[in-house]
Amino acid sequence: MPVTAPDLTPSASLSPASAIATASTETPVPGMDPVAVARWHTHRHRTSPWLHDEVGTRMAERLHWIKTPPASWLNWEPLHGGVKAHQAVAGVLENSRIFVASAIASKAMSAINSDNSVAASLWARVRGRAPVLATPDTQVDMVWANMCLHATHQPQAMLQRWHRHLQVDGFVMFSCLGPDSLRELRAVYHQLGWAPPCHSFTDMHDWGDMLVQQGFAAPVMDVETITLTYASIERLVQELRSLGRNLHASRATTTRGRQWLADWQRTLAKHWPRTPDGQLRLSFEVIHGHAFKPAPRVKVAASSAVSLDDMRGMLGASRSARTPR
Repeated sequence: MPVTAPDLTPSASLSPASAIATASTETPVPGMDPVAVARWHTHRHRTSPWLHDEVGTRMAERLHWIKTPPASWLNWEPLHGGVKAHQAVAGVLENSRIFVASAIASKAMSAINSDNSVAASLWARVRGRAPVLATPDTQVDMVWANMCLHATHQPQAMLQRWHRHLQVDGFVMFSCLGPDSLRELRAVYHQLGWAPPCHSFTDMHDWGDMLVQQGFAAPVMDVETITLTYASIERLVQELRSLGRNLHASRATTTRGRQWLADWQRTLAKHWPRTPDGQLRLSFEVIHGHAFKPAPRVKVAASSAVSLDDMRGMLGASRSARTPR
């Protein structure tokens, strides 16, 4: 996402609970700065991004299509994905056990719990449905990841972690920004010869391929476009700052003053495309994805090695297939 002023957030280490979302040997996405990514993932939001809550709430409506509701689900980075979106999912899956994975676990749990009424929170604890922090060994029936996949420099590693957290026949539901997002902002920057305002976003077909490569099955992808309008460049900039930061490796790293900010906004307003009634337009391409974790398969060879966990999964799937329903 774009940076609208110098990012002065200090670098921070990830908490133990977020070991779920860290190291990998994967080659980083070209153009993304790993330091900026880590800094953004530990950014302490005052409120959930409005757009993320809207996308997550729309995605939660798709849960009604699931014939067998998941008995447990894991919310991946709920502060970035939206606290209201979390509550929308919890409302649909009111009998499911909730787990949370976050780089700032204490803040995430506090935000989720404070959004509940006291009575609802107590009732959830009595029923054993109150959110709890996930561990690296936690396995669930659904991983819910709203608006976070585009903001990591190691997306395949993130997909691997989702896969490990799923039970066999469990599924992931996720959303992220597509390559046509922020086209107005990128066009202005290109016109003026400035460095990119954001990294390049991945196409939905590439996400589908990566899901299959990481062991998922039957990926279903679709896309929608959300167009927002603003009366002033100041309001548009405020919105951008709430949504993210510029994670591009060639972004400016020096501190700039108020005069630079005023000149920058004035230049943007001069070149920004407008609607017939003079509003500033900003577009977001939102990708929705869904895929299952199938039972592991043994490759046919003269000699095959199977891990104990995979063997248990295959045996469990075999017993379920023989059990009459």
